[in-house]
Amino acid sequence: MLLSLREVTKTYPGAETAVLRGVSLALEAGGMLALTGESGSGKSTLLHLIGGLDTADSGSVAIDGTDLTPLDDPGRARLRRGTVGVIFQQFNLIPSLTVAANIAFQARLAGRHDAAHAQALAQRLGLAGHLDKYPEQLSGGQQQRVAIARTLAPRPRLVLADEPTGNLDEATADTVFALLCELVAETGAGLILVTHSERLAARMRRRMHLSAGQLT
Repeated sequence: MLLSLREVTKTYPGAETAVLRGVSLALEAGGMLALTGESGSGKSTLLHLIGGLDTADSGSVAIDGTDLTPLDDPGRARLRRGTVGVIFQQFNLIPSLTVAANIAFQARLAGRHDAAHAQALAQRLGLAGHLDKYPEQLSGGQQQRVAIARTLAPRPRLVLADEPTGNLDEATADTVFALLCELVAETGAGLILVTHSERLAARMRRRMHLSAGQLT
């Protein structure tokens, strides 16, 4: 099993109620799961726990056989570099780097930079003619394509996408989403998509809904 969560709980300091209350989840390699829920239901929190960006109060999170619970911050960072890729709604590109350098950034951190693979991703995502440009010179859709290429360049085993098309118009969102799913499927990685879009959620193989801190 690529991903296994068991009875995960999370309460933020000062909060009266838990954001996550005994969440369990499993995802196999190649699995594609849409995670839906109202704003504030804990979707992003759950994704952050899976990605090692935050830690659970109790329960366990294991990715590709590695339990995140005992890992310190550097250990979780190594896991993100080598095993987990995260795509954010806000793109989070480095403005001082060119498109080519942004795409290579994560792979270089992981010690997995493959120039041919990066070039192929850029070609597939329609970025081959923009490699010498900077993020500010690109449209929103182009910036999200760069973010996808950067995430996939190290060949992660698990891809986490937090509202990756939330800042795009519907037509651009559909195109970018289709490319993301196609590229992830080709690598055999797992994909968890957090989305408010019923249209996009319906296109995933599995769907779960987060409400009152629990998955259904």
